[in-house]
Amino acid sequence: METYLTIFWLTLRVGLFSTTLCLPFAILIGYALARHRVPLPSLIRAMISLPMVMPPVAVGLALLWFFGTKSPLAPLWQWLGVEMIFTPSAAVIAAAVVGFPLLARSAEQSFAAIDSSYEEMARTLGASPVATFFRVSLPLARRGLLYGSLLCFARALGEFGATAVIAGIIPERTETLSLGIWSRIQLGDDQGAGILVGLSFILALASMLVAERWLRPGPK
Repeated sequence: METYLTIFWLTLRVGLFSTTLCLPFAILIGYALARHRVPLPSLIRAMISLPMVMPPVAVGLALLWFFGTKSPLAPLWQWLGVEMIFTPSAAVIAAAVVGFPLLARSAEQSFAAIDSSYEEMARTLGASPVATFFRVSLPLARRGLLYGSLLCFARALGEFGATAVIAGIIPERTETLSLGIWSRIQLGDDQGAGILVGLSFILALASMLVAERWLRPGPK
């Protein structure tokens, strides 16, 4: 049972870390697209959405090329002492890349839905652009950002293809729930796969219950 719990906690950490990694970039890009004139916005949105529509294995292969020893950036990774391939960090990066589009587009829609008159009023009262963002824009967009974070987290929990390519299926090191289920199915270990499916159900259900509590209207 200890092995299954190790897989469970690794999956939870990957989901939390990947969502945390995505959040500041998603907020920055979402706000820029919603509130500023950026060059080629349609192209930027298309590029953001690519990991969501491409085959996950293709995304993983691209990450492998980017962080691998044959990458043009390999000397930089060696100089920085960054070891990414087949590590838990690789699982976090893979989950972050495939989940980022969901969070970034949610952030853009959240900021776009805010009545700009609130921000203009804050500016006329002397608030700087930075203060207006943190005191007005960000609080008003918090529900949409929370929803996008939930989507990103949920996507991370079920990530398989990209993670398998860049992180591998290494027991007690990079084996998440989805990878563990797959490996046990391949080995004919139906009982083990069933236990991991049950843990996946518990984690997904808990995430949905938290989301229902925090996203529903009215008092919490």
